[in-house]
Amino acid sequence: MSDVATPLTASGTTPLTAKDFATDQEVRWCPGCGDYSILKQVQTILPQTGIPRENIVIISGIGCSSRFPYYMNTYGMHSIHGRATAIASGLKATRPELSVWIVTGDGDSLSIGGNHTIHLLRRNFNVNILLFNNQIYGLTKGQYSPTSEINKVTKSTPAGSLDHPFNPLALALGADATFIARSMDRDPKHLQQMLLRSHGHYGASLLEIYQNCNIFNDGAFEIFTEKGTKAEEGLFLEQGQPLIFGANRDKGIRLDGYKPQLVSLNEGYGPDDLWIHDERDFFKAQILTRMFDEPSVEGHFPRPFGVFFETERATYEDGLNMQIEEVIASKGRGNLDKLLEGKETWVIEE
Repeated sequence: MSDVATPLTASGTTPLTAKDFATDQEVRWCPGCGDYSILKQVQTILPQTGIPRENIVIISGIGCSSRFPYYMNTYGMHSIHGRATAIASGLKATRPELSVWIVTGDGDSLSIGGNHTIHLLRRNFNVNILLFNNQIYGLTKGQYSPTSEINKVTKSTPAGSLDHPFNPLALALGADATFIARSMDRDPKHLQQMLLRSHGHYGASLLEIYQNCNIFNDGAFEIFTEKGTKAEEGLFLEQGQPLIFGANRDKGIRLDGYKPQLVSLNEGYGPDDLWIHDERDFFKAQILTRMFDEPSVEGHFPRPFGVFFETERATYEDGLNMQIEEVIASKGRGNLDKLLEGKETWVIEE
């Protein structure tokens, strides 16, 4: 037993560790599922936030990812399909001091819950959305999802899907999200960084996490996670840094106006010629969310990972509580009878 005392927090309590956020529940995901890694990284970063467990709430909808609250030693709620965002909005409006995390999947948040997701983002509640994107319905055994690629052959699309897929981050920008980022289950260090960035943002954060479903859609993101292809296929964004990628760090992206171009750093181009990433640039963020879809003469563009965009805007709960305080201050306590009566009344004469 060590004779070195465990350092205490300012309140005199022992600091929390990842183990403190694990429950005694058996984790019931398929062996090899990417959800295990995501769970581990969330449990790892939460002690770093300094927030007591009783002030943290995990809310989920329906899907494999939605088992998350059972495995987190915090408050939580396993809600109904697509409605985790709505329930989290209500909780945050009434208990703004809580740290609220929404755990959802591409089917849960973009299909039946799509409407709730975009409205939470535009209202800008100070919550964190973790969107596990595996491009398939895993819990219901392998049907295509709103992010499945065109011509995807599944149990529900035996001849191939005809649906054009959602681009989650482009959708979030369209809803005026104030923070969007992307990471993946098989890059623990990067995922931890993105989780902490999401938590640090004051407003609605949406972190898309590429998550491998090894049973029904194995290898969907393999080129971004495997050692032999990751450096060539992934572009890791850093604030204020040029967009450089490649196994030898010899490839870059520059802008011709607002059109991205692939260039070689061995053929006359240097870092100063390249696109410098700025997380505050809304217009360039839109290019980044779509960039990998654009064909190029030199080859296809890499897939960006990291923080695409961050801005500041008043949160819904702050505005709501300020409005309540102003009403109380100007008129005293509300009159329920007058509220129900409203302003549009009339008298029926005989």
